[in-house]
Amino acid sequence: MIKPRTPPGVMELLPRDQIAFQRMLDTIRRNYERFGFLPVETPVFELSEVLLTKSGGETERQVYFAQSTGALEKVAEGVSRHELPELALRFDLTVPLARYVAEHEHELAFPFRRYQIQRVYRGERAQRGRFREFYQCDIDVVGKDALSIRFDAEILAVIHAVFSELGIGDFTIQLNNRKLMRGFFEAQGVTDGAQQALVLREVDKLDKRGADYVRETLTGPDFGIPAAQVGKILDFVGFRSGNHAGALEMLAILEGHEDSNDTLRQGAAELREVLELVKALGVPESAYCLNLSIARGLDYYTGTVYETQLDGYPQIGSICSGGRYEDLASHYSKSKLPGVGISIGLTRLFWQLREAGLVAGVDESSVQAMVALMEENQLTESLDIARRLRAGGINTEVQMEPKKLAKQFQYASRAGIRFVVLAGEDELARGVVTVKDLAREQQFETTRDQLASTLRVELEQTRALAGR
Repeated sequence: MIKPRTPPGVMELLPRDQIAFQRMLDTIRRNYERFGFLPVETPVFELSEVLLTKSGGETERQVYFAQSTGALEKVAEGVSRHELPELALRFDLTVPLARYVAEHEHELAFPFRRYQIQRVYRGERAQRGRFREFYQCDIDVVGKDALSIRFDAEILAVIHAVFSELGIGDFTIQLNNRKLMRGFFEAQGVTDGAQQALVLREVDKLDKRGADYVRETLTGPDFGIPAAQVGKILDFVGFRSGNHAGALEMLAILEGHEDSNDTLRQGAAELREVLELVKALGVPESAYCLNLSIARGLDYYTGTVYETQLDGYPQIGSICSGGRYEDLASHYSKSKLPGVGISIGLTRLFWQLREAGLVAGVDESSVQAMVALMEENQLTESLDIARRLRAGGINTEVQMEPKKLAKQFQYASRAGIRFVVLAGEDELARGVVTVKDLAREQQFETTRDQLASTLRVELEQTRALAGR
């Protein structure tokens, strides 16, 4: 007999946790749609020549390749593997988006606003909190030839809406602009584009590794930047705004600084516009700040960058990140397709939140009521009660076989079902049902006609008290 076990690097949940995970997915999707984003799904695999636009490197070492058994048989028969169409599982949702936009460019309306919530696959070394299969929840706005900076502010408002409704604690959306950083680095003598990208990656480690680590790295043999310049860089990236006015004041200081240049001033102007629009969008000042160390490791970010952290749990790291890029689909189209977007890695976030005890609703089932069956001859009545409840918007399960009431209550409690509806001979004779509220440990009677509306009121009151 084969031992049943899940492969390493996947998150497989029991029903109660899966319900909580699904609620988070639904909340994210609902908020994406509220802001006018359109759903897109792409195949789990892409042609490898499309997916892997660069040869070698860390990304390719983490890609899963897919091949049918029939194709493998042909290889065994002596057909060259290179003659067969090769497929690879997507490792993120950005490359499939680039292919999708390039392929359907003449059918889409620009700016193209898409959201995509699907699994992706990476051959990472299995370890706690790192997954080989995980959900990403992405939004992007893609323009044709140009895209207004105003969309960068709207993306931040979406982040705020999503995490406010998720209710997982206070959070701060940290933002910066890569042009601002590049301009400052140029003023410190770091002018080569490739070296700037490497410096940005090191600076991005500031909050994780500390200033001493970054200083030693940048002054060390790999970079060789003079200590005075590194000191200025660390002073620059150490800035965090305390409020909206403080962020604007810092941008004004940078623009007038002796080290200011055109690149820096452009980045500062873009950040100022984003900040002003964020305020107009109604995002509270406590929810965002300027953090000049935020760089994002990916090289294709060119302007605004975002990272979101839970205030009380900084060890969790970024729970949502992204930024502005100049050309999404340069490998697949001659058109210039700039964009801005963010991604929520929900599988890892859910796992971390559950470990920290921050996942709400794991005690709740998606089944709200259970109709008990007390006697075999009462099944028809139980089915009628369940039908009425479902018609009234209450998710309902029926006990299809009579059992001792204690066992039925025990089942409902273990399954997280809040209401147990009883209709015994006495209730049937009086035209009522008895409802046992397992959450409040209370019992009450109501008529069959009023049952669904009564339970809806109880559920709404609970949601209102919980702030949901």
